[in-house]
Amino acid sequence: MRRTLTQTERDSIFKLWKKGTGFSDIGRVINAKPGSIFSILREHGGIQPEQRKRSARHLTIEEREKIRVGLSAKKSLREIARQLNRSPSTISREINRNRGRRWYKAVDADRRAWRFARRPKQCSLETHLELRNLVVDKLKLDWSPEQISGWLKVNMPRRKHMQVSYESIYKTLYVRSRNVLESSLMKHLRRKHKMRHGKRHSRAGDRGTIKIVNGVSIHERSKHINIGVLSVTG
Repeated sequence: MRRTLTQTERDSIFKLWKKGTGFSDIGRVINAKPGSIFSILREHGGIQPEQRKRSARHLTIEEREKIRVGLSAKKSLREIARQLNRSPSTISREINRNRGRRWYKAVDADRRAWRFARRPKQCSLETHLELRNLVVDKLKLDWSPEQISGWLKVNMPRRKHMQVSYESIYKTLYVRSRNVLESSLMKHLRRKHKMRHGKRHSRAGDRGTIKIVNGVSIHERSKHINIGVLSVTG
């Protein structure tokens, strides 16, 4: 049975991958199978996903519990809002999207809010069809993401929705879960990898190459060892 990797272990995978460490070596570091390492990296295109954090503007679990207590005491929404120093509309939306006054539960509401907060935000290439089509056309002409981003800044400086960073283009190509740009477009990149690699990346450790640590050069070995080798081979 495949074990579940902790967030710390997942962070280590991407940090080691960025440094150029191969699947097998990463697996040995965190005691996981190379196949599991590959699956995690491939899913995110070799790019470490951004850790989403709850906004300070959102209600906390403590505030939600006070809402529950206030509703149980049959207090008005305005009174609850005044106690929490929040607007009545904020309290109203919170209650309505969590089953209403009668069925509101603080823990369930907080879990739901956290689940939605962790969902990846839509990227500009996903929300703006004109921008996506232009990027696709440029990629098919073998333009690099850096060239495309630079061209947009020069030629469409006042059209904010037509601006995209080269890193966003790379991420949209490599991250499988985004599913915005066809993976076949990667063949137009200068480096036709299936995922992003670190600058010092080497697959030597994943090809069965044995690494010898503190090995002694053949030229430094004693003569009687060389004679023994010759007698055996002869």
